[in-house]
Amino acid sequence: MALKHSPKNEFSDLQVISGCKEGVAKYEELLYRRFFSYAMSIAVRYIGNSEDAIEVVNDSFLKVFDNLSEFDTSKPFKAWFARIVVNTAIDSYRKNLKHDHGITDLEDGVHQWNEREPMAEVQLAAEDILRMFDKLPHTYRVIFNLYEIEGYSHNEIGEMLGIAESSSRAALTRAKRMLREQYEIYNKVKMSCNG
Repeated sequence: MALKHSPKNEFSDLQVISGCKEGVAKYEELLYRRFFSYAMSIAVRYIGNSEDAIEVVNDSFLKVFDNLSEFDTSKPFKAWFARIVVNTAIDSYRKNLKHDHGITDLEDGVHQWNEREPMAEVQLAAEDILRMFDKLPHTYRVIFNLYEIEGYSHNEIGEMLGIAESSSRAALTRAKRMLREQYEIYNKVKMSCNG
């Protein structure tokens, strides 16, 4: 397969993947460029800073290139790739877990928090949501992402992170509570500015 220069994105994902399987560097570069932003959007949800997130993304691409023969072309590439990025981010998280003390106190007060959802009284901008999310402790952010966004069960999260299922539940509950508290503060500030 020859890669033609074109101002438009004329190759399908499957064509690019086929070129990558043949070891054509131009196709590998095209795949990297096409999915870099997508991979970063996943990695930054798990990793505290962009430098480490880029490392996770690059490691993910290396795993993709090494394992493309295992990709089932009858399924969407994006879903397969996302799983690799998430797993790579979790591996990175586990390596750094010894520096994170946020998980040790999760067993205390597991049933203490009420899980009611905040009412959408004001419209939040994406930047506001990200700012609130960034204020969560790293462990809470990881567990929130795995459960609420990726759809893992608390049992699966416990196995992935090497923690008890109840610790995962407690972290998610606390993350939601912290987000709700930040939302309520945001709401009060917004209402006072408008009133």
